Amino acid sequence: MELRWILTLCCVFLLSGAEFSAAQKGPYRPPVDTRWQKYLNKISEAAKKFQPCSQENCSCHTSVLKDDLQLFRNGISKELMLNTVQRGVGTHYQVIGHKLYREQDCMFPARCSGVEHFILEVIDRLPDMEMVINVRDYPQVPAWSQQLLPVLSFSKTPDYRDIMYPAWTFWEGGPAVWPIYPTGLGRWDLMRDDLKKSAAQWPWKKKSSKGFFRGSRTSPERDPLVLLSREAPDLVDAEYTKNQAWKSEKDTLGRPPAKEIPLVDHCEYKYLFNFRGVAASFRLKHLFLCGSLVFHVGEEWLEFFYPQLRPWVHYIPVRQDLTDLRELLQFVKENDKVGEAIAIRGQAFIQDHLRMEDVSCYWERLLTDFSKLLTYKPKRKSNYKQVTHKPSRSEL
Repeated sequence: MELRWILTLCCVFLLSGAEFSAAQKGPYRPPVDTRWQKYLNKISEAAKKFQPCSQENCSCHTSVLKDDLQLFRNGISKELMLNTVQRGVGTHYQVIGHKLYREQDCMFPARCSGVEHFILEVIDRLPDMEMVINVRDYPQVPAWSQQLLPVLSFSKTPDYRDIMYPAWTFWEGGPAVWPIYPTGLGRWDLMRDDLKKSAAQWPWKKKSSKGFFRGSRTSPERDPLVLLSREAPDLVDAEYTKNQAWKSEKDTLGRPPAKEIPLVDHCEYKYLFNFRGVAASFRLKHLFLCGSLVFHVGEEWLEFFYPQLRPWVHYIPVRQDLTDLRELLQFVKENDKVGEAIAIRGQAFIQDHLRMEDVSCYWERLLTDFSKLLTYKPKRKSNYKQVTHKPSRSEL
C-alpha cells in the first residue's frame, strides 16, 4: 500500500513539473497537423513566384505566340506555304486588300465560321497574307517530322510544333451537347455573363462541398473519377453522359448515361474537374467563372491561354492517372480557406485576361506577326470565295 502511494505522489510531482515548464514557455498549443504541409508548401512557393500579368493589349499571352513563331524566324517561303496547302493539313485562307478569301471546302463549316468571325473583326488592320488554319481536333505538325510546316491549330502538346490560335468555340462551332447546347457552347461573351450570374447565386459558402463532373467518356482517363464517385458519393458526384458515339452502357462504364447538366448549374459545387478530350477541353475556361476550385487533370494539352494559368495559384493540378485525387479532395475539404483563395484567383484571371477583346486582340497580333514572316507577296487565287460578315447571333 505504501509503495502505491509513493508511486502516485511521484507521478503528481512529475506532471506538475511538466505543466510548470510548459507555463514558462507560453500558452499550450496543440500539435500542428503535418499531413497537408507538402501541399501548403507548394501553394506558398507558387504564390511567391507568381507575377500577375498586364491586362493591356492581350500582353498576358503574347509570350505564347512569340514562342510558336520563333520556329519560323528565318521566314516562310512561297514554296513552303504551297507545300503546306498541298498536304491538306488545314483550310487555306488569304487576306488580300483587307478582304478574306478561302478555298471552297472546309471539313467543319461551323468551325471555319467561328475562326472567320475573329479574322473579319480585325481584317481592316491586316496586311496581305495567307495562312493554313487547322480546324480539326488534333494538331498536325509532330516534332519528329523532318519538315516544319506553318500550320495554325487551336491546341497542341510539347510533341507538336503547330502555331496556336484562339479556338473557334469562342464564337461558334461546338461542341454540341444535346439537348442543352444543340449548336455548341456558343458565344463566350454571353456565356461569361450567364456564369457570372450563376456564380453570384452560388457564393463559396453556399456551394456543396464535393467534387462534380458531367461529361462523355471521350477518354478512359476519366474512369477513376467516376469510379471514385460510385465508391464515395459524399466526396464526388461524377457520371458519364451520352455522346454521338454512345452505343451501349459499356460506353458509360456499365451504367445508364446520366442527364446532361448546363454549365451554369456546375457553379453549385465547390470542386470542378477538367480533363482533356480528344485534345484540350473547351470547358476549362468556363469552370473558372463559377468561382469554384478547378481540379485540372494532366499538364500536357494546351490552348493559347493555358501557360499563364499556374498550378497551385489558379487551380489544383492532378496527376493524369488520378492516383492523388482522393488525397487532394480531402486536403481542400480540410483547408477550406486555402481552396477558396485559389478559386478566387482562378476566377479573377479568366475574368481579367480572357475577355472577348483579349481573344480578338490575340488573333490580330498573331496574324500580324505571322504575316511578317512571309518572304513573298501572296496573290489572290481566283477560284477562292470571299468570306463576308454574317449577322451576329445574340443568344446562346
